[in-house]
Amino acid sequence: MILEAAHLTIKPGREAAFEAAMQQARPLIEASAGFGGIEVRRCIERPSGYLLLVWWEAMEDHTAGFRGSGRYEQWRTLLHDFYDPFPTVEHFAPSFLG
Repeated sequence: MILEAAHLTIKPGREAAFEAAMQQARPLIEASAGFGGIEVRRCIERPSGYLLLVWWEAMEDHTAGFRGSGRYEQWRTLLHDFYDPFPTVEHFAPSFLG
């Protein structure tokens, strides 16, 4: 599986609204082909920081599949206004530790 990771910085004071919007957005990504799981973790040291982790069968399931879908447009509408700055998204190969 490929791991998508994004460090999210949420505009101060909007954390609770972001968490509620993420709950709404979750089914949109879960309905994607190749989706393998999602976690969103809040940073302890920076309360406006979050780590988004999404597992995909293949990178294209994220880049072409989900991002090319109408569900991504809904995801973007629900979530992208919370970010400052806009997050960097990276993809990681399976663990070499086995």
